[in-house]
Amino acid sequence: MHPAVIWAAVGLVAGVLAKLIMPGKDKGGLLTTILLGIGGSLLGGWLGRHYGIATESGLTVPGVLTAVGGALVLLILFRLLRVLI
Repeated sequence: MHPAVIWAAVGLVAGVLAKLIMPGKDKGGLLTTILLGIGGSLLGGWLGRHYGIATESGLTVPGVLTAVGGALVLLILFRLLRVLI
């Protein structure tokens, strides 16, 4: 299976975990959370592989942590953009 598909699947979980870590009312609800999770997972996975923290599969503790970290970064950026716009 292609690594991006695996990272996207991990992103579903990462988005929910990021929302649990950083709760709040966001427009878009669950769909936005899922999309931010997938995007953050792909970002975190790429950075994790680049720096040797995560593996290709993403199905490791460091892989999930980088995915959650990426999702948190995107969630923070999303909230900042909402305040500015």
